[in-house]
Amino acid sequence: MKILILGAGRVGSTVAESLVGEANDITVVDIAANQLALLQDRLDLRTVVGNASHPSVLKRAGAEDTDMVLAVTESDEINLVACKIAASLFNTPTKIARIRASDYLEHPDIFSQKNFCVDYAIYPEQILTQYIEKLIEFPEALQVLDFASGKVSLVAVRALQGGPLVGHPLRELRKHVPNVDTRVAAIFRKDRPIIPEGNTVIEAGDEVFFIAATKDIRVVMSELRSMDKPVKRVMIAGGGKIGRRLAEALEKDYQVRIIERDGKVCELLAQDLQNALVLHGDVTDEELLESENIAEMDVFCALTNDDENNIMASLLAKRMGAHKVIALINRSVYVDLVQSDRIDIAISPAQVTIGSLLAYVRQGDVAAVHSLRRGAAEALEVVAHGDTKSSNVVGRKIEDIKLPKGATIGAIVRGLPLKDKRWMSTRDIGEDIPIEDQDKARVIIAHHDTVIESDDHVILFVVNKKMIRQIERLFQVSASFL
Repeated sequence: MKILILGAGRVGSTVAESLVGEANDITVVDIAANQLALLQDRLDLRTVVGNASHPSVLKRAGAEDTDMVLAVTESDEINLVACKIAASLFNTPTKIARIRASDYLEHPDIFSQKNFCVDYAIYPEQILTQYIEKLIEFPEALQVLDFASGKVSLVAVRALQGGPLVGHPLRELRKHVPNVDTRVAAIFRKDRPIIPEGNTVIEAGDEVFFIAATKDIRVVMSELRSMDKPVKRVMIAGGGKIGRRLAEALEKDYQVRIIERDGKVCELLAQDLQNALVLHGDVTDEELLESENIAEMDVFCALTNDDENNIMASLLAKRMGAHKVIALINRSVYVDLVQSDRIDIAISPAQVTIGSLLAYVRQGDVAAVHSLRRGAAEALEVVAHGDTKSSNVVGRKIEDIKLPKGATIGAIVRGLPLKDKRWMSTRDIGEDIPIEDQDKARVIIAHHDTVIESDDHVILFVVNKKMIRQIERLFQVSASFL
């Protein structure tokens, strides 16, 4: 595909790096020449310096024959105008805009073809908030990712010494949880992927990805490690967009305290939040943390806009007794360095957000994409189409499907209606499907003799994203079916 990325910030750079590796023709536009130069030094792509909402700049960037525009600058207004110009002047088939202001989200008509012509709107803060909510709901997990309107979850956990399944082969999993159907999709041992087989033995320290119906994930998790107590107390460092959203989402069900150093922001938070306690102060102030009983906190979330502050606050909170600490780290180079026994989970906003963009870039009917292991691996939800003559997967047992080595089909959801993804934004996925229709859907954990049917939602785990093109070709239907 020929893709025009507007914005060379962290999201734009991460997307560019991911897509260049998949043999796409990429052009990046940004007003900052130095950022573009750094990108061009590292990646095989074209860059154009200029304002991304100016027609002349878009024309220089090749908008006239571009397949897709990804408007991910820091400005919502530039992103909206760029999509409108791409549609009106250049007839670009697909326009995606990154939107951060909640005011726009409350008026979805703004994105319609009559107005700014945005085909898909991506909401980073909302995506991040939901991601962190899941980590708080399941404190033992490293990642919790939903598929098929929440019917299926892919969960990553660290296997701990003493877990019932640690030291035993995977074939014994069914003996341990006889009433729950689940599958281990992948194992990473010292950052090296291991393809799970029946005789694979789980070792303490392994990062295990398993897939199961969402209602069953706690039971499966308990086989790999001892379960933590349910979270009751949460402290949030930083009252910006993400901190505010998370406090709003949690304050009804948890005891929430939020620390913010800006007095005016504190006043606004105090007005808007109903139950959360708002504290004015520095997130790295040891006396403040001690006075607010940091040692009693089940989860400490460092969500300021400053990576160094987040790292220092998390290390301090952990040292002072917080049970679990989560740090938001924008610079990807820091993420691998700091995630350890001292910082439980380091989150890269760009990596969390990129999956929402990749779902629209992937060839075929891809309903969802999640980027895993800092972009090295991927989990996809692909809808199978066609029949036994036109498809390489429909009507075939999983053992007969020619998957690339390192790709695993973990589960299938059958009977789930989903409207054409071309007309939905990320917040629409699953939410606009009537509850009664979602209830009709059936989760089938994949086994060697499971047969895939047309319109099944197939959830795959790929240990190396270089295999993505092979997966896309595998799920394509022949021209005779179309």
